[in-house]
Amino acid sequence: MWGLIGAVVVAAGGFALWLAALPSDVAASPPPVPASETTAMLDALRPPERRRPVIAVIGLNDATETTDYVVPTGILRRADIADVLMLAAGPGPVRLYPALNAVEPDATIAAFDAAHPDGADYVIVPAMSRDDDPAVLAWLRQQSDKGAVVIAVCAGAKVVGAAGLLDGRRATTHWYYLKDLLRRSPAIDYVADRRFVIDGRVATTTGITASVPMMLTLIEAIAGRERAEAVARDLGVDRWDARHASSTFRFSRSFAATVLGNVLAFWNRDDFGIALKPGIDEVSLAHVADAWSRTYRSKAVTP
Repeated sequence: MWGLIGAVVVAAGGFALWLAALPSDVAASPPPVPASETTAMLDALRPPERRRPVIAVIGLNDATETTDYVVPTGILRRADIADVLMLAAGPGPVRLYPALNAVEPDATIAAFDAAHPDGADYVIVPAMSRDDDPAVLAWLRQQSDKGAVVIAVCAGAKVVGAAGLLDGRRATTHWYYLKDLLRRSPAIDYVADRRFVIDGRVATTTGITASVPMMLTLIEAIAGRERAEAVARDLGVDRWDARHASSTFRFSRSFAATVLGNVLAFWNRDDFGIALKPGIDEVSLAHVADAWSRTYRSKAVTP
């Protein structure tokens, strides 16, 4: 017994030292984005004038990140400025993580290709459980070759990077996956202090919530500032520029302490069921479900 107590004390002491060595939270003021840079980003996102744009949101059937897949779709459909299709790599539903269960896509990538041989105008790439699915990577390369603007949301940059579409380009991603992205795709030029980065026909974003300002920027590029402002007001967003204090987002002391405390509280777990109704707002659904499933002590599911 005394040996067990000693081991626990040593482990607790080691953890305390590790926790103390982590950096504390630092509030930073994001630097402004020059107007010329904003204009250049909007110009890079301008759609073809020949028709109503087609936007494809690609998902991996095995598992695709809830917010990355659902929120861009919900915002763009709310704007009604393009034909927005949720796609799956193969037949069947797209399983979501960490929240909800699964969604039925509008089509597979094969069915989309048959209906749209010229390709999409924009392809949105969420984070996926695997970054190396051959069908997804090949399809992204094909869509890029046909002229689509490829937009990676959060860790979706790893998928786009694996397809070779970020080599030699300026880019960003979620802070937690940055080292992994640069290790696997060393030719990327990482850009700090930007919520989203657009280089040519490829765009990348930082964390999960960056999908909101990225989609509002896309709406502005397609339909103008007034339409983007109307959607932003509807969402409760007061600004959506690219400014970002990148140094603030890191593995900090308070973050580690919160995660550990929630994980160890095994006796205090919550499961939340979300009832789905026709016409439910996708943006609200995804945000609520995702938030309750990232506490390390609760999760949200749908029937």
